[in-house]
Amino acid sequence: MRRREFIAGIGGTVAAPVLWPVPTQAQQAARMRRVGLMLSGLPADDREAQARITAFVQGLQERGWTDGRNVRIDYRFGLCDPDRQRKYATELVMLAPDVVLAGGNGALAAFQQVTSTLPIVFAHVVDPVGLGYVATLARPGGNATGFMQVEFSLSVKWLELLKQIAPGVTRAVVVRNPGTAYEVSQFAAIQAVAPSLRMEVTPVGREADEIERGVTVFAREPKGGLIVTGQFPQIQPDHIIALAARHRLPAVYPFRGFVTAGGLISFGNDQAEPYRLAAGYVDRILKGEKPADLPVQAPTKFETIINLKTAKALGIDVPPDVLVRAGEVIE
Repeated sequence: MRRREFIAGIGGTVAAPVLWPVPTQAQQAARMRRVGLMLSGLPADDREAQARITAFVQGLQERGWTDGRNVRIDYRFGLCDPDRQRKYATELVMLAPDVVLAGGNGALAAFQQVTSTLPIVFAHVVDPVGLGYVATLARPGGNATGFMQVEFSLSVKWLELLKQIAPGVTRAVVVRNPGTAYEVSQFAAIQAVAPSLRMEVTPVGREADEIERGVTVFAREPKGGLIVTGQFPQIQPDHIIALAARHRLPAVYPFRGFVTAGGLISFGNDQAEPYRLAAGYVDRILKGEKPADLPVQAPTKFETIINLKTAKALGIDVPPDVLVRAGEVIE
């Protein structure tokens, strides 16, 4: 930050000393505010991580906060490692920020383990009430609030979309984490609606060998499709995409990144939007509001992404109504 220099040049004879007024508090430069930011699962050089950070920084700029001018942002990347997340949460809290942004459940859990008073804004968190992060959505009640990633009803859309894009499919293998309560609930929602779509669903775990073995066995029978409910650190998206291609399984994914990497179709909330919205809550907290008074918000902006090259390789003619709803078509 550049310092302003005031140079007074006085010429001629001065009969009396010049008395400069003492600056009032309002006239003094505002102090630099500080924000800590940690993403749970993505590395710093990941394209999606950079998109989320950019959305947050732009959201702050729209509200008058510029990194390096009147706010300083410190970054950490937890890489789905609870020990690393706890370490970085401790580091960021020790920097005495005014507020921290937690990107994902892991980051939020780590921050709540090391502070009960520092304001926390979160983005991309699932089931914050069920996991005990907040008391209720309308009145969080503690030091954390923010923006959820998904609702359980979203998982039903994945099965419906699979049936729409590949009407001949009667079976679906669902990749999910059985150790996470919200993904268990997601699968339960998929399972509940399956009979109405004349579908059978089969779950597989999230470990690389479980996915490889489970999908391979599932694909031995015809008329199958694949649904992925999350992004798992144990297996790279490219591996799941290649597995689906090898077994010629039409697949529905939760995030755009799967489709840009060669997957067939995705449906989910805009991954950058929660971070842009989170900037609004950070702004309000920096201006004096409390997290306990700011309601947790569900996603409202969703997008469908289709890879027509992959559809052609699978022999799928994408229905016109699905194409019309698509926010992006990759050719």
